Amino acid sequence: MVTRSFNRAERVGGQVQKVLANLIRRGVSDPRLAQATITGVTLSRDLRIAKIYVAAHGGASGEQALLAGFESAKGFIKRELARELGLRYMPELRFFYDASFDYGAHINRVLKSIKINDEKNNPTTDDQ
Repeated sequence: MVTRSFNRAERVGGQVQKVLANLIRRGVSDPRLAQATITGVTLSRDLRIAKIYVAAHGGASGEQALLAGFESAKGFIKRELARELGLRYMPELRFFYDASFDYGAHINRVLKSIKINDEKNNPTTDDQ
């Protein structure tokens, strides 16, 4: 059995994600961020750069507005993260749109359309 120890960047990344999710839920008043979800945080080994992956319920159509909202709130977010985490150096925050939810929704729609087509072409009857 192989055990994997988490390095400091992974632990701090998890803390950043948790604090940022709570901050968005309760503290950021920008309406562009109302439906935002933090899908992941990756920190560089030296903890200087935090790549924050975000998604929104609205999908890719609101990607630019979502990223613009995070950019405009970056100073506030950075101050709050620094206050909560107590790190010596606050990492530079970089926001990226995570399209995996959009892709998953697309796959779900494709699978549903296949099921509907299959039911039309191969109807089941209760007489069997």
